[in-house]
Amino acid sequence: MTGQLTHTGASTGTGTSTSTGTGTSTSTGTGTSTGTGTSTGTGARGGTGARAARRADAHAVRLSQRDIDGLLLCGEHYGAPYDLLAGALRVSPERMPAIVARWRRAGYAATGRFGPGPAWCWLTRDGMNATGLGFPATRPALARLAHIRAVLAVRIWLANGRPWHDGRAWWHSERRLRAVRSPYGTGHVADAEIHWPSIEHSPYAGQVWAVEVELTPKPAARTAAIINELLSPMRYAMVVYLTAPAARTVVTRAAARLPAQDQARLAVRDLPATALGPEPFGPTR
Repeated sequence: MTGQLTHTGASTGTGTSTSTGTGTSTSTGTGTSTGTGTSTGTGARGGTGARAARRADAHAVRLSQRDIDGLLLCGEHYGAPYDLLAGALRVSPERMPAIVARWRRAGYAATGRFGPGPAWCWLTRDGMNATGLGFPATRPALARLAHIRAVLAVRIWLANGRPWHDGRAWWHSERRLRAVRSPYGTGHVADAEIHWPSIEHSPYAGQVWAVEVELTPKPAARTAAIINELLSPMRYAMVVYLTAPAARTVVTRAAARLPAQDQARLAVRDLPATALGPEPFGPTR
């Protein structure tokens, strides 16, 4: 624990003190008391005020920037498996249990195992309030574990690349996109957006890209409709599709049918190896 204890009880001096006055003074221990009223001492550092202050401070958790980054990541992605969380925070996997234990003690996070893979961490209601994200505090759905993992793995992979660093890109999560979406909105919501700031010498300055993660193949017509919607004029400068082997053929065939000008705005890539973890695959997108 990194919180500091502050003593607020009575203090004693090193000089000589005499009890005078018309009241009754009782002193036990090594402390002395001076005054005209009734005073009871329980020792040199006695007092319920001091003990209460110690108890309150003892449970405080002082967060580092790494803690804040990790909590925000868990909140934006519905939750995170320990191995990817360790990679994002640049710590060894062996350190993650101790780190998330501090978050649990603060009341900000919950953890659990859902299958044969690593444990997961997600935010509690207090955690959502502390981060200011304001999303519902729910445990990640079992049917979406594989997809949540894959999207987070893509984010970490891209963020470790030189173009991302040089262009100072930032990630706009699906959860944030849905939070600002009209409840009457229709159409496909990208798995994430990549925003490129308008900085000098950046080849992507001012652009917004869509990120799509595909683990299992959709019907060809549905895949083509999503691609065409994301490539609609004035929506995204680029659409990046990252696919598992099972979904690659459907996506590449849909891309091959696009007009040449749209093909230039669509990049189809393999998912990073870290995206395909040992979690059970339920229905995915």
